[in-house]
Amino acid sequence: MPDISRRSFMKGAAAGAGLLAMAGADGAEEKPIQGFEDKGSDAPPSKQWTPVSDRKIRVGIVGYGVCKFGAAFGFQDHPNVEVAAVSDLFPDRCAELAKVCRCEKTYPSLEELVKDPNIEAVFCATDAPSHCRHCIDVLNHGKHVATAVPAVWGNLEDADKLLETVKKSGLNYMMFETSAFHEDCYAMRQIYNADGFGTLVYSEGEYYHHLPEPLDSYKRWRDGCPPLWYPTHSTAYYVAVSGGSFTEVSCLGMKSEYKHLQPENNQYGNAFGTEIALMRTTEGGISRMLMSKDISGHGGEIGRVRGRKGSMIGMNYQGRGDISKVDLARPPLPPSVDPGGHGGSHGYLCDEFVTSILQNRTPLVNVAWALNMTVCGVVAHQSALKDGEKLKIPQFSLD
Repeated sequence: MPDISRRSFMKGAAAGAGLLAMAGADGAEEKPIQGFEDKGSDAPPSKQWTPVSDRKIRVGIVGYGVCKFGAAFGFQDHPNVEVAAVSDLFPDRCAELAKVCRCEKTYPSLEELVKDPNIEAVFCATDAPSHCRHCIDVLNHGKHVATAVPAVWGNLEDADKLLETVKKSGLNYMMFETSAFHEDCYAMRQIYNADGFGTLVYSEGEYYHHLPEPLDSYKRWRDGCPPLWYPTHSTAYYVAVSGGSFTEVSCLGMKSEYKHLQPENNQYGNAFGTEIALMRTTEGGISRMLMSKDISGHGGEIGRVRGRKGSMIGMNYQGRGDISKVDLARPPLPPSVDPGGHGGSHGYLCDEFVTSILQNRTPLVNVAWALNMTVCGVVAHQSALKDGEKLKIPQFSLD
C-alpha cells in the first residue's frame, strides 16, 4: 500500500514555517496575495530538461494588474520564447511590464497588439470579464492564445462562441489553470491514467480566498462576484485528473457578512460569499466543489479523489492499484524558468503552452477542459439562486 506523503509533508512544513514567520512581528511584513506565497519544484535532480526545438516563439503579453500576472508565468525567461511586445491600458503598468519582461515594444491595448504581424501567440492576463472576448480577438487575428482563468464570465453563450472560434481557427488555446499543475493534481492525473483509481466515485475541490475587504480590480470586477463564477481552482481536481466533466449540479450559497459582498454594494447583485456545489460526473460519480471568500484560516486550493481501486489526499495514495512504476514527479523545467506561485505551477503552465505550439499538439488545459471547468460554476450559481434546484450542465468537447 504505497504511501508517498512524507516528501510532501516536509515541504508543507517548511512552507508553513515560512508563512508563520511572515505573519509574525505583529504583521510587520505584508502578506502576499493567496496562492503567490508558495514556490518549489519536485522534479528530482537526476531529471534534466531537454528542449524539443531551438525555435523561439514571438509572444505578446497583455495585462499587469494587481496580481501582475503578465510577468508571473515566466514567458520572459523561457528559452523558446521572445517577448515581442507587451500591453496594459495603464501606461505606468505597461512600462513596468515591459521592463520586467525585458521588452522594448509596447502597445496601448490588446486590440492594437494583436495587429502586430510578427507576434505568433498572446498571453491574456486581463480582467476576467474580458477573457473570452480577448481570446476570440487573438484567435481571429491568427495567433495562438493562452489566458488566465476563468474561460468565460457568467455567460453560457460566450462559451459556445469561444469553442466555435477555437475549432474554426485550428490554433492552440490554453487556460492557465494553476491547480492542474499542483504537485498532487499532477500525480493524481498520472495515477488515474495508469488506472490506479479505477472509476472515480467521489472527488472534492475547495478554493478558499478570504476577502474581508475587496481586492483591487479593473472596473471593480472582483467586487462581490459570485464565488463559483471563479470555480476552476476547485473543479480542476476532477477535470484535470480524469479529463471528464460535470453533467448536473445542485448548489447552495451562504450569504456573507462582509459589506462589499452585500447585493446592494456590488454590480452583480450577489449576496453569496460561499457557494458549495454537488455535481454528477461523466463517470457517474459525485463531486463536491466549493469557492469561499468568507472562511479565514487555511487558504488556497485543496483537492481529493476517491475511486474504486484507490484514493488520494494530498500526496498520500492508498489503494489496490499498482502505481509502483508510475512517475509522479512533475517534469523538469528549463533551468531559467522558476516554478513560481500557486503551488509551483506557473512555470509548468508556460512551458506546456510553449511546448504544445512547438510540437503542434493540443495543450493540456485545452478549450474543452477550460469550459468544462468553468461553465459548471456558472450553472452552479444559477442553482444557488434557485435554492439548490438541480440543473443540467452543458458539455464541451474537441470532437
